[in-house]
Amino acid sequence: MPLLTNIKQRARRLRRETFALYLVARHPGTPWYAKLFVAGIVAYALSPIDLIPDFVPVLGYVDDLILLPLGIALAIKMIPAPVLAECRARAQEVLANGRPVSRVAGVAIVVIWFTLAALGVVWAYKVYQ
Repeated sequence: MPLLTNIKQRARRLRRETFALYLVARHPGTPWYAKLFVAGIVAYALSPIDLIPDFVPVLGYVDDLILLPLGIALAIKMIPAPVLAECRARAQEVLANGRPVSRVAGVAIVVIWFTLAALGVVWAYKVYQ
């Protein structure tokens, strides 16, 4: 089962990086543009709701397997190295004690979904009127 072990290790590393980015978004040494981008990535990563629901065949996991790691990689490039190192160390300590959950991120994703649905309804109404 080395493949399963490898996948579990990658998932733990992704969770640790996501939480470190959460700490980066709140760090005073992070530039404002990086805070904005990182906050969006973290909100999406910690949200219980996905942009593409997981029950959609194949596409449901695209955001988790491709988009989220790409967003994290881009966010890491925006962050000053000392800030990232400090937040990674703090994330390691916190995650050793339990798993953080973001209800605010869940609410934000729900608001985005409802907004997109409302815009879709308005667009359909105007097109088919």
